[in-house]
Amino acid sequence: MKIRSIETFTTQYVCFVRVRTEDGAEGWGQVAPYHADITAQVVHRQVAPHVLGRDGDDIDALVDLVPEKEHKFPGSYIQRAVGGLDTALWDLKAKRVGKPVCALIGGTPGTVRAYASSMKRDITPTDEADRFLRLRDKHGFDAFKFRVGAEVGHDVDEWPGRTEEIVPTIRKALGDDAALLVDGNSGFSPKRAIEVGRMLEDNGVGHFEEPCPYWHYDQTKQVTDALSLDVTGGEQDCSLVDYQRMVDQRVVDIIQPDICYIGGLTRTLRAAAMAEKAGMPCTPHCANWSMVTLFTMHLLRAIPNAGKYLEFNIEVEDYYPWQYGLYVEDPYEIVDGKATVTDKPGWGVEIHPDWLDKADYRISAKD
Repeated sequence: MKIRSIETFTTQYVCFVRVRTEDGAEGWGQVAPYHADITAQVVHRQVAPHVLGRDGDDIDALVDLVPEKEHKFPGSYIQRAVGGLDTALWDLKAKRVGKPVCALIGGTPGTVRAYASSMKRDITPTDEADRFLRLRDKHGFDAFKFRVGAEVGHDVDEWPGRTEEIVPTIRKALGDDAALLVDGNSGFSPKRAIEVGRMLEDNGVGHFEEPCPYWHYDQTKQVTDALSLDVTGGEQDCSLVDYQRMVDQRVVDIIQPDICYIGGLTRTLRAAAMAEKAGMPCTPHCANWSMVTLFTMHLLRAIPNAGKYLEFNIEVEDYYPWQYGLYVEDPYEIVDGKATVTDKPGWGVEIHPDWLDKADYRISAKD
């Protein structure tokens, strides 16, 4: 099963990857979204030269090979590009045996509980609460995540008093039975994060994501040690060495790798295994309707330390307009607050040909 070609279909925001082998088999994956057009260049310049002609069945070896060959570039873009190769190879491998990817990694098709994840800060607490209520009634969500502070906000709120207002407003509107999660997006100093965290605990919030600048593990650990709720993080991290340190030092209570940011399913499984050994749950980040949410659904159906929820973006067209029209059939229907991993082979999704026709195309092939 030697790799014959790697193709990319790209816009600024999304890059789908197709890998074909010498026998004509093919698999589809995706690099990380956002500036995906830059990552597509990395695929062809720094990934394809090292993997063309190699055995596509040996996914573990290939996802290690590329960073070793490109050891002078150890950062995010390499891993984002490797993730496109990795996820396409998993799709190919699963299709060969006629099974969903989750079945290859120890899981089964079925449902995954989802939380309604708001990306908005430019929304009033009352409007956010009203939106959650509508989504609860329409889709059956019983868990909701919203934003506090300001993104990398240095203790300055999105507007004065918003954090202190939105938390009790959401709790009062949704009642005591709803599970509430918040995201700080690196917005607070440890002192302020602990103050906010205690207010969250008083309002029954159980998940405080990325309270401090994510690159300062010492700051996040101060918050984790001080609070009884779950402090979570890891979305931005792409180094498995950093993940091991995060787990060993108990920087967070729950790890949140993003399958596309960390470098694909294989590397996410490794991070999840580190957490499992330490008795920590894994609740991945997946903030849009590109294939990353589908990858995460398969993962959560398979790993023994899966967290309670699937993150599910609830934004309308004005926020992520590029996430519409990607598929022939929508894989993301939410019923009774749950998404479903089907028994279709591979990732179980078909990219819409109209989208592919409009995308920028490039191919790297073995001579």
